[in-house]
Amino acid sequence: MKTRLTDKEGEVRELTDADVKRMRPISEVLPAKLQRTIGQRGKQQSPTKVKTSIRLSQDVVEHFKAEGEGWQRRIDQALKQYIREHGQG
Repeated sequence: MKTRLTDKEGEVRELTDADVKRMRPISEVLPAKLQRTIGQRGKQQSPTKVKTSIRLSQDVVEHFKAEGEGWQRRIDQALKQYIREHGQG
């Protein structure tokens, strides 16, 4: 007997071992065209950023993280604003 994975509100219940055993590979469930898109990033909409490591003050990181998701992007924006205001050279 199959039990629904969601309740009336759409909340997913905890999966059981039986649920996991009934799962099938993506290749059996989705058309090939959709399979290729799962787990792949799309074309970059803006210039690629450079991956780097930087040490910041704890209070700086806490400030930006406190504003929620996207804190690294906001730090990048703040640094770009600094460059605009103080020139590049």
